Amino acid sequence: MDGLSSWAAAWFLLAAVPISGFVIFSDLARMKIPNVAVGALVASYAVLGLIALPFDQYLWHWTHLPVLLLVGIILNAAGAMGAGDAKFIAAAGPFIATADIQLMIPLFSACLLAGFFAHRLARMSPIRKAVPHWESWTTGKRFPMGFPLGMTLVFYLLMVLVLR
Repeated sequence: MDGLSSWAAAWFLLAAVPISGFVIFSDLARMKIPNVAVGALVASYAVLGLIALPFDQYLWHWTHLPVLLLVGIILNAAGAMGAGDAKFIAAAGPFIATADIQLMIPLFSACLLAGFFAHRLARMSPIRKAVPHWESWTTGKRFPMGFPLGMTLVFYLLMVLVLR
């Protein structure tokens, strides 16, 4: 399979940007990724994927969801990630081409580091006073992974759109 096309990335961005934005906000504010966001991401792939991808590639990308969900369930059971994070990763899976895994690994690493440091810096800045009720400020070592996960999906699609 080829990597994702810029055509597909443009279509997928229509859903990924607002849904990822909602996921990021929700995880920062409440340390939860709502099921409605995960469901919206899956539903948007179901519709937009038919427009954006050749049918065989569309079907192949559906296999990413159960595989990633199974891995996420195992990692959640081991205490390595939250259930919302696992569900979001699975829902985002169909948007990502298997051939692009070499792009995704460093991109996710960069988003994870940027998100972690941005969150920790914001926690010590006047931003915290603007939204003092956010749960992510006081969760100790726990981190709102929806922040880097949402960034990763959007930046991946933007990179594909611009570079292909």
